[in-house]
Amino acid sequence: MTPSQRRWIFLIAAAGLLAFFVWGLLDLPGFGRYPGPYGFIINRIALRQTLATGTVSAVNFDYRGFDTLGEEFILFTAAIGVSTVLRRLRGEREQQSAADEAADRDVPPTSSAVRMAALLFTGPLVVLGWWLTSHAQANPSGGFQGGVVLASALIMVYLAGEFLVFKRFSPVDVTDAVEAVGAGGFAAIGVAAVGMGLAFLTNYLSKGQYAGAVSSSGTIALISFFVGLEVAAAFILIVIELLEQTLLIRGGE
Repeated sequence: MTPSQRRWIFLIAAAGLLAFFVWGLLDLPGFGRYPGPYGFIINRIALRQTLATGTVSAVNFDYRGFDTLGEEFILFTAAIGVSTVLRRLRGEREQQSAADEAADRDVPPTSSAVRMAALLFTGPLVVLGWWLTSHAQANPSGGFQGGVVLASALIMVYLAGEFLVFKRFSPVDVTDAVEAVGAGGFAAIGVAAVGMGLAFLTNYLSKGQYAGAVSSSGTIALISFFVGLEVAAAFILIVIELLEQTLLIRGGE
């Protein structure tokens, strides 16, 4: 197939995709004119059934938890794909230098202003990310948001110091294991429900006594925690692999 033929195939496919999206947008209801009953039903029953005041989390991790599991495994698969490709492309010999710079170009040292700002934000980001991950059942938060914030906190360590410091805080083997535990934990909660004779991802844990409490909502809080672990580890792993690809010399070169 010639380059011209590939270009035309791409343009035709892109035009079809664009037409599909425009068609979908034209059928959207106007702002403030919600037509369907689903949202009204959820607002009426979610608090009573789950004791979670974070209704969005109740939807994500309970009512449509199977869909959310698929979304999580998309990120899990993407992280595995990036790691597999980059680790294969990269040689095994590490550059014998502690300098945080690429092999083929000079990189100026991190300025004092960037170091100070990164160090100031690292601690608050860890606290915020942990709070978002562990309070999805009580507040507008969740494991996806919390995981990204937690990953950002460790990336701040890289900005404040050097790559080797970043690696000490997030070793690859530990990050791989945390990602697997996060993704597997979510699925294990659903499988455990099946083992009890319930539907997959049924909310079978105690929902507590008070709506909005940290201990409320049953499996919703636990699933959010596992999602936070997986998302944080996936983003950290991707960043580590991209930095490793930049900072290491291929074996034999």
